[in-house]
Amino acid sequence: MGRRGWAGVPPADDAQARERIIDAAIQSVALRGAAGTTLSNVATDLGVIRKTVYRYFTSTEELFAAVSDAAAERFVAQFEATFPTDVDDIADFVVEAMAFIIERFPDEPLLMLLLAGGYPTTFSRRMMAPAQIARVRTILVNRRVNWAELGYDDEMLDQLVEHMLRIMQSLILVPPDPPRMGQELRDYLRRWVGPVLFPASQRVPRPVG
Repeated sequence: MGRRGWAGVPPADDAQARERIIDAAIQSVALRGAAGTTLSNVATDLGVIRKTVYRYFTSTEELFAAVSDAAAERFVAQFEATFPTDVDDIADFVVEAMAFIIERFPDEPLLMLLLAGGYPTTFSRRMMAPAQIARVRTILVNRRVNWAELGYDDEMLDQLVEHMLRIMQSLILVPPDPPRMGQELRDYLRRWVGPVLFPASQRVPRPVG
């Protein structure tokens, strides 16, 4: 009953139904903006009644959370296709990776619409969620870097990712005027992020207790 309509091509199962709703929401955001996207117009675009969409997403905020996750996955895939796994200098890699994200983020209409179009708090919270930290952590551990030799255990690596995300979030949402770009951005990141990537013997010891 929940799968009637669908422009004459019903989904094969619930997973496919959710995927099609998310895709429709992404298209709606691109067309109407985040503030103009509701469960009702997503349902209309799919050719189903609103109750069908509510079966999978109980609120617009919940749908936008799924949309933000899908957008983040696509962006991470783009990142992985751009950067090699071999890393000669981890500080250079982290600085360049952060600069890439900060500079490219405004060119991702879906992500920027989510930030600027009515649901910025939802996306900002999810940017710091454990799932996002785990996603970025995977990017780091996929590089050929001996993190243990640098003095990082799992907890410290997660804290490094959190630190990176907080800096990127701030520079994306509240950029300086004018925004730092190019070499200026990289110099800034190397000065204030690079030092934490030194081997443990060159860093301030972790507090005990």
